[in-house]
Amino acid sequence: MDDSEALDAYSATVVRVAETVLPSVAAVSVRTDGGAGAGSASVFRAGLLLTSAHVVAGAREVGLAFTDGTSVEAQVVGSDVLSDLAVLRAQGPVPDPVPLGDAARLRVGQLVVALGNPLGLAGSVTAGIVSALGRSLPTASGRVIDEVVQTDAALNPGNSGGALADSAGRLVGVNTAVAGIGLGLAVPINATTLSIIDTLATVGRVRRAWLGVAGAKVALTPEAAAKVGSPTGMQVMSTVPGSPAAVAGARPGDIVLSIDGTAVFDPTGLQRVMVEGAIGRRMEMVVLRSGALIDLVLEPEELRLG
Repeated sequence: MDDSEALDAYSATVVRVAETVLPSVAAVSVRTDGGAGAGSASVFRAGLLLTSAHVVAGAREVGLAFTDGTSVEAQVVGSDVLSDLAVLRAQGPVPDPVPLGDAARLRVGQLVVALGNPLGLAGSVTAGIVSALGRSLPTASGRVIDEVVQTDAALNPGNSGGALADSAGRLVGVNTAVAGIGLGLAVPINATTLSIIDTLATVGRVRRAWLGVAGAKVALTPEAAAKVGSPTGMQVMSTVPGSPAAVAGARPGDIVLSIDGTAVFDPTGLQRVMVEGAIGRRMEMVVLRSGALIDLVLEPEELRLG
């Protein structure tokens, strides 16, 4: 295959994805008490669209406009700032859904296409490759979004909330931020986020557990690493007075080894354990304190935001 044939094959793939996915990507116009905003969203289920939570934050009115001229109003069904995902319900007919893929199957170097529908433009398409997987994206809440997909498909203004598609035209991510020149990030579509999306679509919010502990990933001494089974661990930096962690006896300096039998090596690992099912359930947290293993019994509470 010569260079021109390779380019044609690449172009044909991008064109096919654009023609398949772009009709289902809406320009989102948002009106809030503080003014107006814009972004993009993708139809992922009949009458339902997926976008970024920050795109519709504080929305009083939401409008959708598609490349075929369709314009409808929408309402925010559910929004989760900790994953930066939101689900919208269209108040009228919209194009067919984009098939859902699985970001867990992505590989570095794989072709991806970022599609958005910024207001004033008839759709926006950029292509590139997956440049990194498994990154974490800090949010304004202080939490992090796990397994973020990093690509070199440039994101244009208004593309936030739009679709990241694979070469088969499947939705594998929601474009959420521009990390730098020639760099884009997307919240992945995987088993974890699909559960969040389903909960937002049916319940409207995601419940999470809370311990009231602030931790940091630290390097362990050789002796501690041997006991933990990892060169790094999560050290307790502080606890909120009266919180489940404080009541259980957690102290600054403790190295958390596990919670409810699940190994915890960093704050992200702790987040993964703090799911809805942990709320109000007695759990054992094993910590390393002054070289000794200590068992703490705690009962997580529901995380309250704002």
